[in-house]
Amino acid sequence: MKTTYAGIAATLAIALCASAAHAAEPKKEMEKCYGVAKAGQNDCAAGPGTSCAATSKVDYQGDAWMLVEKGTCTTIKTPKGYGSLKAKQ
Repeated sequence: MKTTYAGIAATLAIALCASAAHAAEPKKEMEKCYGVAKAGQNDCAAGPGTSCAATSKVDYQGDAWMLVEKGTCTTIKTPKGYGSLKAKQ
């Protein structure tokens, strides 16, 4: 009996430690990146004729944005150029 309780206690301790370590991970900062979303895959506010998420009509629409990890936007290359922190015309 004591062995069973010890095993359960050890399992619970490991699970608690694992979940505590996972919860301590900092969330990555994100930023809006224009001109990198495929048609229908933008996050929100894709300009005239669109209302919100998944409403962009063409790939890499300049006024459609999606959230990307901060600092990576202008390094994302598409067939229409690089991502931008400001809406493209």
